[in-house]
Amino acid sequence: MRLPLHQIDAFASRPFEGNPAAVMPLDAWLPDALLQSIAAENNLSETAFLVKESSGWRIRWFTPANEVDLCGHATLASAWLVLNELEPGSARVTFQSQSGVLTVDRQGEALVLDFPSRPGRPAPERVDQVAAILGCRPLEVRQARDVLAVLEDETAVRAVAPDYEAMKAIPGMGLLITAPGREHDFVSRCFFPADGIPEDPVTGSAHCTLIPYWAERLGKNRLRAFQASPRGGELTCELTGERVRIGGQAVKVLEGHFLL
Repeated sequence: MRLPLHQIDAFASRPFEGNPAAVMPLDAWLPDALLQSIAAENNLSETAFLVKESSGWRIRWFTPANEVDLCGHATLASAWLVLNELEPGSARVTFQSQSGVLTVDRQGEALVLDFPSRPGRPAPERVDQVAAILGCRPLEVRQARDVLAVLEDETAVRAVAPDYEAMKAIPGMGLLITAPGREHDFVSRCFFPADGIPEDPVTGSAHCTLIPYWAERLGKNRLRAFQASPRGGELTCELTGERVRIGGQAVKVLEGHFLL
């Protein structure tokens, strides 16, 4: 069996930036255990599997360790593949997913994700735990799917060297740290060690929580963000009611076949 495999750098305008994702279009779903084994073999933060349906495409996302309910960069990478190679000339792609209907629109050179907003609730009971993990005390902590810790400034975000083992005990999927940016409205870093991803290069789904926080704090709905991982990545962000729009570019760096 030869399965098409595409590796695409999402939230990047050239290779070696942003977040690489594997995208694998399938004729039909394979057993879940096999999908998980393929994702582990790919050993990227996410592998997206796509199957064509009457209403668009069904998408599922797997880390090397497990399936997740939502992934931004692998959706952006999947949209790039659909709009440029599988359905060239289209301006929009619709994905059915565990998190509902997700659309991605082509806007010039960028692709814009339409995702659910996931604002966090205040979680002061987590401040001491997060401080021990980060080695610095956050100004506030919020809880959504992920734990969100707000730091003083961009320098503090970049300086964090977290305790990854202790982080695995934190509730939710991962830990996000954020602060006002020097050249952007906000910066962030995102950690998911329990899912086999110590630090994720650029995390679209985390911005489902980051965008509503910063939109409220800064009093504006359109924002520019930078994820300050070693690879780094820029995102355009907008809060639109109960949805967020997250924009970025993507570039394909590899194609081939997975052999079974």
